[in-house]
Amino acid sequence: MTYPVLYSFRRCPYAMRARLALKVSGIQLVLREVVLADKPAALFACSAKATVPVLVFSDQRVIDESLDIMLWALNQHDPQNWLMTEAGLLAETQRLIAYNDNEFKLHLDHYKYADRFTDKPMEFYRAQGEGFLNELEERLASSSYLLCERPSLADMAILPFIRQFAHVDKSWFEKSPYLRLQSWLATLSNEPLFISVMPKYKKWQEGDPQVMF
Repeated sequence: MTYPVLYSFRRCPYAMRARLALKVSGIQLVLREVVLADKPAALFACSAKATVPVLVFSDQRVIDESLDIMLWALNQHDPQNWLMTEAGLLAETQRLIAYNDNEFKLHLDHYKYADRFTDKPMEFYRAQGEGFLNELEERLASSSYLLCERPSLADMAILPFIRQFAHVDKSWFEKSPYLRLQSWLATLSNEPLFISVMPKYKKWQEGDPQVMF
C-alpha cells in the first residue's frame, strides 16, 4: 500500500491541527518533518508555497492548506463527530476559524515577534489579541467547549494558536483572568490525542527510511 505523505513541522500550529484531524480520523501516512530554515527540494516540488502542512497522495494530488487537510480527513472518517453535521453549527464554526486564521493570527505574530514590530510594545499587541481571548472565554461560560459540551472542529482548529499565544508569556497567561480558557487549553493539551501528535522527529532528508504516523 502506498500511503499519503505529510510534510509537517512539530511546532507549527497549522501543521499541528492537520495532524490532529489526520490522527483522529485514523488515516495512516508517512510523516516528513521539515526544518523551516532548511526546506527540502521535495517540498518545493509538490507545493509552490512550500509551507507546512502539505499532504501529497500517490496520484500526485496535493492539499496544502491545513483546514482543507482537516476537512478531507474528517470527511473520510469522523469518529468523534468534530464536523457536528447534525448540530447546524457550520456557519459559527466557519466564523470562529476565519477570525482565528486572519485577525487573531496577525495579532499573535506581532505579539510573539514583538522585537520585529518595534512600532508598539509587546503589551499593545497582546491586548489586540485579547479581544479573541475574551470572546472564547465568554463562550466557555455556557459550554465546556467552544460550541457545545464536546470538542468540535472549531476547538481543534483554534487550539494550537491559543496554545502558541499562551506560550509567548506563560506567566502572564497563567495569571490572566481567562480562567475558563486556561482550563480548556489544559484539558485539550493533556488529551492522549494531542500528546500523540507531538512527538519530536528528526529532520527528514531524501533517502531516509519512512516514518509512519
